[in-house]
Amino acid sequence: MTISRRQVLTSGTAAGVSISVAGVLPSLAEPAAAHGNDGHDSGGSSGGRPFPPLQDDPQGILALPAGFSYRIVTREGDTDMSFGQGKTPAYHDGTGVVAANRNRLTIIQNHEMSPHMSPFGVPHVAGTVYDPGAPNAGGCTVITTDGDGKRTGEWVGVSGTVRNCAGGVTPWGTWLTCEEVFINAGATWSAGGQTGTYEKGHGYVLEVLQSDSAHQLPKPIKALGRFEHEALAVEPNQRHIYLSEDASGPNGLFYRWTAPRDARLGVGLADRLSDNAGKLEAMQIRLDDGSILPDVAYLTSAQIGRPFRVTWIEVPERDAVTKTIRTQFADGTVTRGKKFEGVWSTSKGCYIVNSFAFGANDLPADATKHDGMVWFYNYSDETITLVTYFPHNPAAEGEGAPPKYADLTFDGPDNVTVTPWGTLILAEDGVRASHVLSSVPGGPTYAIARNQLAIGTSNARRPTPSSPGRRSLPTARSCSSTSRFPASRWPSPARGSATSTEARASRRPMGGHRPSARQPPGVRHPAARRR
Repeated sequence: MTISRRQVLTSGTAAGVSISVAGVLPSLAEPAAAHGNDGHDSGGSSGGRPFPPLQDDPQGILALPAGFSYRIVTREGDTDMSFGQGKTPAYHDGTGVVAANRNRLTIIQNHEMSPHMSPFGVPHVAGTVYDPGAPNAGGCTVITTDGDGKRTGEWVGVSGTVRNCAGGVTPWGTWLTCEEVFINAGATWSAGGQTGTYEKGHGYVLEVLQSDSAHQLPKPIKALGRFEHEALAVEPNQRHIYLSEDASGPNGLFYRWTAPRDARLGVGLADRLSDNAGKLEAMQIRLDDGSILPDVAYLTSAQIGRPFRVTWIEVPERDAVTKTIRTQFADGTVTRGKKFEGVWSTSKGCYIVNSFAFGANDLPADATKHDGMVWFYNYSDETITLVTYFPHNPAAEGEGAPPKYADLTFDGPDNVTVTPWGTLILAEDGVRASHVLSSVPGGPTYAIARNQLAIGTSNARRPTPSSPGRRSLPTARSCSSTSRFPASRWPSPARGSATSTEARASRRPMGGHRPSARQPPGVRHPAARRR
């Protein structure tokens, strides 16, 4: 039976993969091989592609361009964590590199689970527990590797949280992990033949440090609101944090938090900020006549490159004691969107993803179905511009084997990373094939990896650059475990159904892939600057 990858993320059979792709990203900044007399690129090497087409993996795990390879870093239920903390937890999700030097990376990885969703929940380790009433549930692990991506350590950073989806890296070197749930204290849960009661409310952002388990701060940052958080990005001036909401009934919102004038942001935000510190606001996209766009699905590819003015309206009650935040606003007073997902900051603005909207309840009846949108919000101009758009493909509504041209048709972008050279890396969470994509804002999109494990059951997760100067791109990837794991290289799936992998490329140069002249403000050609 084919299982949807949305189902598998709640079934207890998902797996996680950390991938590092080396050698390709710097080459994306190289000029194309030639320019026509009309001023348009005639393409780089590999027949106008920035790198060779994907080749199926003989082991049936991960399709990559020629010259690339991958390596297992951690495996759910199999690899041992440090300090006797047990086995690597399940359901790998959003990931951030919080520190990098020549010989060491420090990675913090989410595990998106509710209590007893898997035999390999995040264990409650002293110093990391937020809610004792959420055992064997979600949380984060801190992973260290050497310069070649070989794991050197792994331990629990936070536990007793629920459905840790994505998050964001801070300028001060921590990870803000997001709970994609809304649960009140006193609610009950039942799973795995067990029942229990949550002792604390959920739907918060928590900070995870590079420190060992004993020196963490498992405390919610209530100033950032309680809702179904997906991802966030800290503006470089540290005055604003932008947050996405992955929710429906009604659709979610996009938020901006503004720090108090006297606030000094840094390690330990939960202790630095009072529960109502600063201002939390929801986004309003304004049309030419000043009216508010009620849902992002009313815009299509015809509007790519066109900036729209943005205003913000304050959230009345951010801890949502009586009503969820998104229901505190009447329709038409804010701009809603199905599946606000990844957020990533540059020096000039942030990129924002909406994953899809095609179901009956995903969008207004007179709006246009789509399979994914990417936006650029300009900090100084306070405008938002559509830069990437995947039109709806009805074939992508149903499960099944990928279509013949799977590496040309994409759906369900989830998380986003901006390379130092201005191109975007998108993690796909669609219905058919599951890719990691390279996308030029306002230009083409290419597949740079494709999951081959149990097609139709897994999705790529947040791509995460190790550091601006390194030739690698670690990421997390969720995939269902199958017997296609080669017994000679990995333990039997019966020992654990998840994997954390690193894929890396050879050092040979690849073709050029640079942003076009249509890129949004704040993303310059790599020759001009590096972020």
